Amino acid sequence: MITSLKEIANDLKVKAGYTSAFIILLVSYLFTLYGNNQLLKQTKWLNHTNKIINNLEILVSGVKDAETGLRGYINTNDTAFLVPYKQSFAVVNNSFRTLRKDTRDNSVQQKHLDSLSVVIRERYNRLAFAIYSFKKSNYLITDDLVQSFYKGKTHMDQVRSIVTTMQLHEQHLLTTRNKELDARYMALNIIIITSFIIALVFAAFGFYTYRRENKARRMADSKVADYQKELQQQIAELDKANAALILMKRSEKFLATGRIARTIAHEVRNPLTNIDLAAAQIKAELPAGNEGTNLLFDMISRNSGRINQLISDLLDATRFTELNFAPVSINELLDQALELAKDRIELNHIQVKKEYSSDICPIAVDAEKVKIAFLNLIVNAIEAMEDHKGILQILTKGEGDKCIVEISDNGHGMTDEQLNHVFEPYFSTKTKGNGLGLTNTANIILNHQGDISVSSEPGSGTTFTIKFDFSAK
Repeated sequence: MITSLKEIANDLKVKAGYTSAFIILLVSYLFTLYGNNQLLKQTKWLNHTNKIINNLEILVSGVKDAETGLRGYINTNDTAFLVPYKQSFAVVNNSFRTLRKDTRDNSVQQKHLDSLSVVIRERYNRLAFAIYSFKKSNYLITDDLVQSFYKGKTHMDQVRSIVTTMQLHEQHLLTTRNKELDARYMALNIIIITSFIIALVFAAFGFYTYRRENKARRMADSKVADYQKELQQQIAELDKANAALILMKRSEKFLATGRIARTIAHEVRNPLTNIDLAAAQIKAELPAGNEGTNLLFDMISRNSGRINQLISDLLDATRFTELNFAPVSINELLDQALELAKDRIELNHIQVKKEYSSDICPIAVDAEKVKIAFLNLIVNAIEAMEDHKGILQILTKGEGDKCIVEISDNGHGMTDEQLNHVFEPYFSTKTKGNGLGLTNTANIILNHQGDISVSSEPGSGTTFTIKFDFSAK
């Protein structure tokens, strides 16, 4: 009972320590958000001040451009120099409207703008008067024109004075705001640092209590984690070994089937040859012209040839042949196989959906043999689907060092019993066919040290998955 009460008390201490630390850190976070918000506001004010100062400089520059244009016109009598003068109207007006808008909450700056407006208007009136007087005096500089220049200089000095006053006012506002912000940040930093130190103390207390009371639990958790990791590794190794075992059994099965096929070929072809020779000898010795006899001999010859062809097909489907390896694009191989099956696809109105990986690496295979394997799978899928309803899906992707191809259909599918025999010679779910197509396909894939598997459900279609090793770089 006492031990249980101590454990409860310790748990409460841990919870109190971490809760207090969390609350204090939360408060610090809120203060930080407040400080960041103030910084954003100050940044906006800084940009606002810089914008006003910049527009004031643009305004002064526009008035200067007007004066420069006038001087060039008077010096050269060329009206082309009046272009800057005319363009300055738009520049000055735009800058002035922007300044009005940006200082609408500042009565002092608005009064300065009122004065600036009057002076600038007088300055442009003087400039217009100078242009008029210059033309009227037959492009000669008169005393009135000189007096106008002096008055214009006075106006320009007034413009600069007002602009400088406005800029200094903005700088003063910015300096005041910066001082206020610095004071706030100083107080905020003190609060944050203090809160952080207190939070660290509470967190350290909670951590110390937690570590002292839960050391055994951590050790147990560590052992469990190690055991789970070891178990996962063992499961992965078992899966890998199981996959290798399945591949080895499949290879052994094909080897055994090949040995049986060669034995059958040897045992059947020898007496079959004798039958053919005997039939030919008898046919040669019998009188010619008997249609019934010729029909029987033709039957013997035709069925003998059929038996011989069946044996040849079985040998071809189970023979490990010599391969001509070369790097090739798996996507191109599939497209070539689809081209060979194009007539069947169009005749049955099959929809083909391709999901090729665009950056997949080449594989080292015998291109012609693998193309035959793909063609067998594609034709098998076409024959399993209904006309006008079939969808043939072909996918390529890379996983680790393996190139993976999936060929799927939405046909009638297969049962588990059929799946167990799908690669066996002479096994077929179709009414037509010798049942050696998938046997030959699996033989080609296994010859390349690849892997082929199939998944299917009745009524839901079938998917063949082929895996090859990527070419060595």
